[in-house]
Amino acid sequence: MMDIRASMRGKAEILMGKNTMMRKAIRGHLQKNPDLEKILPHINGNVGFVFTKNDLSEIRNLLLENKRGAPAKAGAIAPCDVKIPPQNTGMGPEKTSFFQALQIPTKIARGTIEILNEVHIMRERRSELPNPLCLT
Repeated sequence: MMDIRASMRGKAEILMGKNTMMRKAIRGHLQKNPDLEKILPHINGNVGFVFTKNDLSEIRNLLLENKRGAPAKAGAIAPCDVKIPPQNTGMGPEKTSFFQALQIPTKIARGTIEILNEVHIMRERRSELPNPLCLT
């Protein structure tokens, strides 16, 4: 987040906070600007506002350049289908319990764990994991 703020310094202002506090602040300014009421239904989930007077495509490109992935947490909703292809993992045989917890069929080949079949771990827009405890 610090990298994004630094790359936008002087071009845009980023506002993030608790949804209830953002709603309260917007409601406090409705008398001055009634058009702000259109924003209220969009404040749910993880929300941040980007204010700028510059070209929107330039700001969008800056945001996309600094986009980073994050590991899944228990109960997270998958943005896309997650499949594990059949492959040699390169992990030693001591890690077989991890794959057993996820119900992934494996075998030991040449001292490493090999996944036998393609496994569909998560489906798009669902929060299902075979065992969320194995991610910790």
